[in-house]
Amino acid sequence: MDGYRTISGRAAAELEEKRSRFIGLAAFADTEEKALAVLAEVRAAHRTARHNVYAYSLREGARLRYSDDGEPAKTAGLPVLDAIRHAGLTDCIVVVTRYFGGTLLGTGGLVRAYTAAAAGALAAASVVTVRRCVRLKVTVSYALYQQAAALLAAAGARCDAPVFADAVTLTALLPAGAEQPLLPKIAELTRGTAPVEVSPPFFAPF
Repeated sequence: MDGYRTISGRAAAELEEKRSRFIGLAAFADTEEKALAVLAEVRAAHRTARHNVYAYSLREGARLRYSDDGEPAKTAGLPVLDAIRHAGLTDCIVVVTRYFGGTLLGTGGLVRAYTAAAAGALAAASVVTVRRCVRLKVTVSYALYQQAAALLAAAGARCDAPVFADAVTLTALLPAGAEQPLLPKIAELTRGTAPVEVSPPFFAPF
């Protein structure tokens, strides 16, 4: 996998259906431990709620989990999971808390309410694309600084602030593979006098 979409931080949405309150919370979680910690936090904050339905999707192991938490089977947890999948997201958990309003919603009503609460929380979240990246580091003379920076910019790199000392050190983030056509250009510019450090590939927002 070269890239995937997830959310940054947390977001919430709330709706009311026949006096039942549905509170959706979407949160980043890239491990099962983090997902369960979010669930425990929501349960503690809403101890008096009738249900705390959840679903999460993790990239590692392609793990998908959901719970109806006492609602009729497949009327709550699965719709929440479907909302995550429909949004094309992974490494996140959505918990929908229901405060029962005294009126039964029926199977279709439950599915619609849980779907809407989950989708609302995800729509409110900040979505980021995570890609396989490398970090590149090179130190050049002041005379070559502008040209080296231009090469990095043309390659689509995201550059950190340069470090000015006896020479200028440039550090940049690039999609994995984008460094291959860049390396010979840097070598040509510096006449091979500026070794380039390239990290192993890793996943990062880009």
